[in-house]
Amino acid sequence: MTDDERHIRRAIELAQEAADNGDVPVGAVLLSGDLILEAKNEKESRPDPTAHAEMLLIREASRRLGAWRLHEATLYVTKEPCVMCAGAIIAARLKRVVYAASDPKGGANGGAFDVLQSWKTNHRLEVTSGVLEEEAADQLRRFFRKKRVPQREEGIDA
Repeated sequence: MTDDERHIRRAIELAQEAADNGDVPVGAVLLSGDLILEAKNEKESRPDPTAHAEMLLIREASRRLGAWRLHEATLYVTKEPCVMCAGAIIAARLKRVVYAASDPKGGANGGAFDVLQSWKTNHRLEVTSGVLEEEAADQLRRFFRKKRVPQREEGIDA
């Protein structure tokens, strides 16, 4: 197992914790030197529309390191970052992003938008996609399938 796979696997575990709390299953791990941070989506539990796993990690890493430039940091995340998170990734000057599942409806690395690697931004970073993609995509599909299927009332067949 590669380091990328190991960190994405941990992010998938965190994503399951998010799903168990009613949040979209996205988990993330951030590494910068000796600093290792973990987070999961917490939009529902906080409630806060900006409480994406990536945003929580960027804020906490900046706080702990005492700097907004995270130029040595690598972010591992289970789903392609959205536009908000991609903007924060660029603003924080992350070195690298590794993600599992693509997001054709809202992803910002070519899924729906192309922000992370756009020549128009003021920062270039390395992006690796598709690490344990099927496992993370299945986790997301199961979560949304469960949300869409109406719950049966006790004792009544649907």
